[in-house]
Amino acid sequence: MAEKKGFFNKLVSGLTKTRDQFLGGVEEVLKNFKSIDEEFYEELEEALIMADLGVPTTMTIIEDLRVKVKERKLTNTEEVRQLLADELKELMHVDGDAYDFTNQKTVILVIGVNGVGKTTSIGKLASQYKADGKKVMLAAADTFRAAAIDQLQEWARRADVPIIAQGENSDPAAVVFDAVQSAKAKNTDILICDTAGRLHNKKNLMDELNKIHRIIAREYPDAHKEVLLVLDATTGQNALQQAKLFKEVADITGVILTKLDGTAKGGIAIAIQSDLHLPVKYIGVGEGIDDMRPFDSDDFVDALFNIQHNTNS
Repeated sequence: MAEKKGFFNKLVSGLTKTRDQFLGGVEEVLKNFKSIDEEFYEELEEALIMADLGVPTTMTIIEDLRVKVKERKLTNTEEVRQLLADELKELMHVDGDAYDFTNQKTVILVIGVNGVGKTTSIGKLASQYKADGKKVMLAAADTFRAAAIDQLQEWARRADVPIIAQGENSDPAAVVFDAVQSAKAKNTDILICDTAGRLHNKKNLMDELNKIHRIIAREYPDAHKEVLLVLDATTGQNALQQAKLFKEVADITGVILTKLDGTAKGGIAIAIQSDLHLPVKYIGVGEGIDDMRPFDSDDFVDALFNIQHNTNS
């Protein structure tokens, strides 16, 4: 499909900074070593850590490489390149059923701290789901910032989908209650709820999310629940810390990783999946409404390693 090929090309270009950071270090090691010895592994380990994969993920990768190199009796460092690409694809694989929720009645809670691109991500998802023929509704349950409500209303207008909103400082759970009633009455397929992300007060955030979950469970028990955490790739290891903290307060089903095109720290996508076992479900590589797409580990790693392929299917 031309559209898929177009996004792959955008991904290749969007990952330029990350590729330079990631491949630069890896290629340097592969070039400098002719044989696979202990020093080679140490240098490769350092290159991966510097590429924002983090220590736990890097250790996992290096251990797996050691085992496979031994099993396959590899002696040439160049062969490790393909092995590394395959290892990353395996680590980042997202199951095919990860997107089944888009084909059933679903309530999506979108969480994340301010400034990561949460509201924009919701707008892009709403637009895409609508383009796929779904009936979509938004709920402005981040009521602590008037700007968040205004911004979401603007996205609802752009995507041409209905929105349920109340005034600033109104009860987020009350907004979700109204939205659920409206979604049921209008036979909505996907209800997307924006929520506040105040990590500095974890207990309040947990209480708020629990209250929202209880309302959805009570008022709309048949709906599938999806909790998507939005993270800004440009913040690197800080994004990983945010994910750890949010994982303590919410049952996250997937991650939306934004701003991959503006950073050399895209390696964080690998750490999030390997270290925290949170699937990256959507990635953003641009400002446009179509610049957010479901995550494909093969495409991501091929783009990272600059492996061009022909996408005709």
